[in-house]
Amino acid sequence: MKFETPAGINPIDQQKVIGQPASRLEGPLKTTGTAPYAYEYHQAAPNPAYGYVVGAAIAKGQIRRIDRRKAQAAPGVLAIVTAADVGQLPPGKFYADRLLAGPAVDHYHQAVAVVVAETFEQARAAAALLKVTYTQTKGAFDLTAAKDTAIVPKQGEFGGAPQTKVGDFEGAFAAAPVQLDATYTTPDQTHAMMEPHATMAHWQGDKLTCWCSVQQLNWGARDLGTILGIPQENIRLISAYIGGGFGGKGTALSDLVMASLAARAAGRPVKVALTRPQIFNNTTHRPATIQRIRLGATPDGILTAIGHESWSGNLPGGRTEAATASTKLLYAGANRFTELRLAVLNLAEGNAMRAPGEATGMMALEIAMDELAEKLHMDPIALRIKNDTQVDPEKPERPFSTRKLVECLQTGADRFGWSKRVATPGSVRDGQWLIGVGVAAAIRGAPITTSAARVRLNRDGIVTVETDMTDIGTGSYTIIGQTAAEMLGVGLDRVVVKLGDSAFPQSPGSGGQWGAASSTSGVYAACLKLREAVAKALGLNPAETQFANGQVLAGKRSYALGDAAKAAELVAEDTMTYGTLAKQYAQDTFGAHFVEVGVHRYTHEIRVRRMLAVCHAGRILNPKTARSQVIGAMTMGVGAALLEELVVDKQVGFFVNHDLAGYEVPVHADIPHQEVILLEDLDPTMSPMKAKGIGELGLVGVAAAVANAVYNATGVRVRHYPITLDKLLGKVNLT
Repeated sequence: MKFETPAGINPIDQQKVIGQPASRLEGPLKTTGTAPYAYEYHQAAPNPAYGYVVGAAIAKGQIRRIDRRKAQAAPGVLAIVTAADVGQLPPGKFYADRLLAGPAVDHYHQAVAVVVAETFEQARAAAALLKVTYTQTKGAFDLTAAKDTAIVPKQGEFGGAPQTKVGDFEGAFAAAPVQLDATYTTPDQTHAMMEPHATMAHWQGDKLTCWCSVQQLNWGARDLGTILGIPQENIRLISAYIGGGFGGKGTALSDLVMASLAARAAGRPVKVALTRPQIFNNTTHRPATIQRIRLGATPDGILTAIGHESWSGNLPGGRTEAATASTKLLYAGANRFTELRLAVLNLAEGNAMRAPGEATGMMALEIAMDELAEKLHMDPIALRIKNDTQVDPEKPERPFSTRKLVECLQTGADRFGWSKRVATPGSVRDGQWLIGVGVAAAIRGAPITTSAARVRLNRDGIVTVETDMTDIGTGSYTIIGQTAAEMLGVGLDRVVVKLGDSAFPQSPGSGGQWGAASSTSGVYAACLKLREAVAKALGLNPAETQFANGQVLAGKRSYALGDAAKAAELVAEDTMTYGTLAKQYAQDTFGAHFVEVGVHRYTHEIRVRRMLAVCHAGRILNPKTARSQVIGAMTMGVGAALLEELVVDKQVGFFVNHDLAGYEVPVHADIPHQEVILLEDLDPTMSPMKAKGIGELGLVGVAAAVANAVYNATGVRVRHYPITLDKLLGKVNLT
């Protein structure tokens, strides 16, 4: 099915099942511990061996020699695999990192070997006996020091154009009566998902099956095939349940590659799980940024010049952190300039982490807007509303499909009590606590892409959906089930959803905020075909057939849905593809975040007291799972604002705090009351579902709202995240 014109009325608009707050279908499995994750498929491939990955002890250089004699002779050891055994492996398409070092070492903890033994303990003990000799060379580990060497990269597949210019930015900025020119920094951050990267691999002849933790299975099979030099069709990946990813499990990483190599060498199934330090230094992370923002405005608050430059670092061949993405679209302004620059660093690869680019860029832009509002003596919300636009600022001929940013800001202001805000910093106190409130706008792209599904109907009226879409805790099982139930007129209890198997029809997987809208559209297309097959089997005209309450109706004729499959199971498969509507319209999601903080007058401890998010993301497929996504993202935003920072050892070249003891993330005690308002809306330009993603919108802008609230409480403007109390000490007026 090809979607080429805006959607009209269709069965989804009934919203008998879609749009209802259904509980997650897989919830009971997860809460009882019976949902199998990658490391737990104990029956699928009996008698597995265990692999332990050995990471490089240097950040840049060469492997001179690997002495494996003691390790090979250790109890239980079955195999040891290094680049000397399998040759130099190329990277996949998505990641730039080579997932097995040798002879060159590109970053600390890059895999140099995997040791396979009968038990995990034996593999770990033997790995400690492996003696690796290196020749170390000088590397680059400091973005600030490497900033002047950064270049504007070539146009990439992700992140948009690295440089854009509209009008005369330099001239307009120089002439602007009110100017802001400020630099902001964000640190390296890690995904810190609960489930570690893990894989169990099993070869049967030249066919490879991996039970793994991969968000995009089609990309994973593609990249694993490229790395191992085998056809993609010989690979089957199964990721039925994923314990968090946030972009950190996008495609093939070292656990998948090393488990596959280990299983081939050992001649039996092998399990591999990365340790937490390996996850931090071996896999991907959100890279640090240095961002310069220049804003020019008239005295009444009209933006005349918007400039945003960002520097980030990566391995050779890696991508930039697309921090300017939101700035291109969020506010009106005739004269505009954005630029991304990339420096070569010998740290683990910087790559996608929830709302890549937008999250870091808005951490800077939305502080800058508050700083400009103060210069103008304007309310921060009024400044944002004044510079709203209903067309793409870089391409005015391209309107937004739907855009309710102003409504988000106004609705949030009313609910949060913004009118009671005291603009003068440090004016409101509660005992020994200085109280401040902050706001930030939110924008996140709403991409939608090709997705396929297969739908089955049996004689009992049970509908089964199959697609390789994954569920990383986002509710994919549930909204896909709701889509099928709505289309075929049955209750959710009559739908079985099977996900996370690359043998199923291809979806885009989980990531990029495209998963929900894309995968449900693929299911819609397959269900439309199944409806036609049902009507045909019952001798009905598909155009006149209705599906409701488990019945198929046409005029005065009525049949149970299962009657259509009495002779044989009915199966329908289809793929949703798209025309040019995404080029004709700017398709984005919008929101507003409000935060109240308390800062202790003497210790400068920061406590978030309450939070509100208002989100506009097309049709809300399930308000319960959507709210869950947003409050999780809000929590993540608090971490980015106040806690999270990968500390780089700039001599050795690695992340020092590489575990969950040293890398701080928010805990329950850090998070207060959170409220979410979902502005219901339909976007017919997206798909027949008229929905957009929401999982990343809930993060974008949160950290800036916290930062703005801290300033309102203390009068200290912190432009370098995270906002820790040492950055306030000695600067807060205690009188």
